[in-house]
Amino acid sequence: MDNITQIAFNARQAANVLQTISTAQKSVFLNHIYAKLAVAKPDILAANKIDKDLALKQVEAGKLSSSLYKRLDLEGSGKFETMLQGIKDIEQLEDPAGKVHSATKLDNGLELYRVSCPVGVLLVIFEARPEVVVNIAALAIKSGNAAILKGGKESFHTCSAISKAIREAMDDAGKAASDSDDEEKESKKALNLADAVQIVESRQDIDGLLKQDKYIDLVIPRGSNALVKYIQWNTRIPVLGHADGLCSTYVAESAKLDLAKKVIVDAKTTYPAACNSTETLLIHSSHLDTDFFQQLARTLVDNGVTLKCDAKSLANLQKDQSTFKDNADKIQASNDEDYDTEFLELTLAVKTVNSVDEAMGHINEHGSKHTDAILTENESEAKQFMAGVDAAGVYWNASTRFADGFRYGFGAEVGVSTNKTHARGPVGLEGLVIYKYQLHGNGHATADYGADEGKRPYLHERIQVEEKETLGELSNKRQRLN
Repeated sequence: MDNITQIAFNARQAANVLQTISTAQKSVFLNHIYAKLAVAKPDILAANKIDKDLALKQVEAGKLSSSLYKRLDLEGSGKFETMLQGIKDIEQLEDPAGKVHSATKLDNGLELYRVSCPVGVLLVIFEARPEVVVNIAALAIKSGNAAILKGGKESFHTCSAISKAIREAMDDAGKAASDSDDEEKESKKALNLADAVQIVESRQDIDGLLKQDKYIDLVIPRGSNALVKYIQWNTRIPVLGHADGLCSTYVAESAKLDLAKKVIVDAKTTYPAACNSTETLLIHSSHLDTDFFQQLARTLVDNGVTLKCDAKSLANLQKDQSTFKDNADKIQASNDEDYDTEFLELTLAVKTVNSVDEAMGHINEHGSKHTDAILTENESEAKQFMAGVDAAGVYWNASTRFADGFRYGFGAEVGVSTNKTHARGPVGLEGLVIYKYQLHGNGHATADYGADEGKRPYLHERIQVEEKETLGELSNKRQRLN
């Protein structure tokens, strides 16, 4: 067995064990990872500094984008502490595996259950963002999945330091989580779970792993459009993710100016390199008849934003000579390409529209189905927008920056999906489980059923299931009722 196949095989073995362990055992692993990373913080940040110093040289040489460099930093804005807190948050969340989604009584003593279960083995490929290693490790373990991770070369030293700490934690926790006194069984469980989170380093490893559809169940790319499309074109394994984060915000006729200023500044400036940052501003034409748009534009420009405006909005700003003259470099004419561009910097494309229908048409044609927002005081218009825009997230009077697993209460996210499969939008624990059908019988055979004389009909009676109820809880409840 070659090295790549061995990595995938080991992950599958670990996944086979993970899907059988209890919620309490999962917590042991997560708490060990939290503690080990906290102790290893100085070493991890030292490794991160090496990566940042090397990356800065690449930025200065024009070989690496500034947005990727910003994503690399693990120290600024309390990112390391947020990363650690994410582990605690995930550990305290409801275990998504083993829940009964539906139950049907086919006949007396013959019952069918649809039960949530882990996907299996995840292959996660990402650029920069070394905290992804921790987020994915925690989400995978909590949901009962194994994970193979590949970070970008720019985050090599940071990812190596993090993965070292996680593997040590997994080794230590393997024995602590075991509820068996059988030394052989315990050793086997600890060995398999040590491979539950693996890091690979080279591009060649990825090309090989993309062919391991026998062992790997889901590929999750996090990075550029080019990265996602490369993966989609080079594997038979299902891919969960998004190529672009081309988000739009529509300022409707009834929108309030102060609300628009607050929301759009947040959506554009708090983290321009993020995939949930607004890239296109759609402005209702009525706002060009007053100084509404001029005031909004002035606020954006004062916050460092460059506006690429269509002819109508540009003409409106040119009337305000004080703003236009003082900021001529930040108020520019747009071209068609700008409305299909994910800038990932303090640049915002502006387009004038005459109605909510026109705004929805533009978004559905040019957007990436990630997250889009409407600012309006008209509830029916907001509902029309949220029903008509084809996106994983649609917001009313709120910043597109809320599209995030942590902000949604998922603890963290494995990524954002614009797919129309079992998971869409920020994907947390619920997106890392699928389901299986369990049939409980007592010597039942299909030959006993049918329309002929002497055959039995199926009952097909629905069994009432409470939200997030496990099979054991459901069984106990029914025994009490009977």
